[in-house]
Amino acid sequence: MITASPAARITPDAPAADWRQLWREAVTDAGELLDLLGLQHLADQLPPADAGFQLRVPRGFVARMRHGDPRDPLLLQVLPQLAELDEVPGFVVDAVGDMAAREARGVLHKYAGRALLIASGSCAVNCRYCFRRHFPYGEEMAASNHWREALEHLRRTPSINELILSGGDPLSLATGKLEELTQELADIPHVTRLRIHSRLPVVLPERIDDAFIHWLASLPLQKVVVLHANHANELDASVDAACARLREAGATLLNQSVLLKGVNDGADTLADLSERLFAAGVLPYYLHQLDRVQGTAHFEVDDSRALALMEALRARLPGYLVPRLVREVGGDASKRPL
Repeated sequence: MITASPAARITPDAPAADWRQLWREAVTDAGELLDLLGLQHLADQLPPADAGFQLRVPRGFVARMRHGDPRDPLLLQVLPQLAELDEVPGFVVDAVGDMAAREARGVLHKYAGRALLIASGSCAVNCRYCFRRHFPYGEEMAASNHWREALEHLRRTPSINELILSGGDPLSLATGKLEELTQELADIPHVTRLRIHSRLPVVLPERIDDAFIHWLASLPLQKVVVLHANHANELDASVDAACARLREAGATLLNQSVLLKGVNDGADTLADLSERLFAAGVLPYYLHQLDRVQGTAHFEVDDSRALALMEALRARLPGYLVPRLVREVGGDASKRPL
């Protein structure tokens, strides 16, 4: 296993490294990633130009991968594959109807009572199954122009009581930019809950720094942070520390996963994930069937297999550790349970 540098880990005795520096130091070359893992022999299996979707993965996350294992479940989530170039019927650019739900620049309004802001187009890690890998972030960024269009939509829509920050990853934004938004929310009394969907507490836990925690703890809103972990090996002591800080700041922690062939499509693997999440103070929430986005077909698990896995989980876990198996269908009033 690769050993992360001391600066890349959060410990009680050492100050955390600056997350922005660690972001800049991410691995962005597939050949380098293979070299770090002793898998140079796989270089001829890489697609040209990363299959049109750049590789990006923090070195701390690479350190959790198994050296010399081409089937490591963390590696498979980030390594470009030739299969991404296959054109598969039914796999499209916008699989979940994001653009049909657009209400203002960077604002998606799919479900009653909730509005989602595309806060940023950047991620600390580019997951190969990403359902927004083709999203037009350059045109749809709610943070543009000091959040003006998004705030105007919120003010004129009193039915919205929950604001969801998504992306990209909203925690790629500086804390000051997030504060700019929440200061304006103070004069929108019908917005009472803030939900943040982020992979950063898992893949770059150093992002949960003192300034961020101070901002989060000071918010007069109900706070929910939805993490995204697909495998128990993604969680280590640094992630545990980040989760503890989020809870201490008053956030309810949930997790959503994607069912991925070769990564977590086994009952033991999913059960281990639920147990490991709960040990970190995170409640399993959703297990998503794959969004059928162009370039991701090699990750798909068929519904019959998914349902059998859920039966196995229900037989071995307490109900509160069994995530809900769902699919997102564009135009539906909610996630569709399976």
